[in-house]
Amino acid sequence: MLSVKFICLGKMKERFYLDAFAEYRKRLGAYCNLELTEIGEQRLPEKPSRAEIDAALEREAGEILKSIPADAYVAALCVEGKEQPSEFMAELVEGRENSGKPKLCFVVGGSYGLAETVKNRADFRLSMSKMTFPHHLARIMLAEQLYRGYKIREGSRYHK
Repeated sequence: MLSVKFICLGKMKERFYLDAFAEYRKRLGAYCNLELTEIGEQRLPEKPSRAEIDAALEREAGEILKSIPADAYVAALCVEGKEQPSEFMAELVEGRENSGKPKLCFVVGGSYGLAETVKNRADFRLSMSKMTFPHHLARIMLAEQLYRGYKIREGSRYHK
């Protein structure tokens, strides 16, 4: 069974986000071992300078990089990443299950994204859309797409 880790900036507090993520986590339990690591976002002033943002991203990067399993295939979610169809997730899962790296790690940044050091560590840069989403919603969307990938692999009607 594939080991999947989500490393996400920020702690979800809103019940509707928690409930949605819990539902997909439960569904994914039949297909993979899903682990969630939440890393606290660095506090910034109301109108931070670019230097303050970059310094905060680098501090967050240190925690993120420590949380990535050494032998994992890493996908960083970022705006400059490549958009993919849902079938991509099915192919990614299958590729990881059949590889010598049966660990898959997704990194979801916070409000200001991810530091270049994290993106450079990634094996793949993934974009969900050209639209902007709250990072907590992106986490749920990622879990749903992972679940959809498994359903595509089994030929389920879930993916129409």
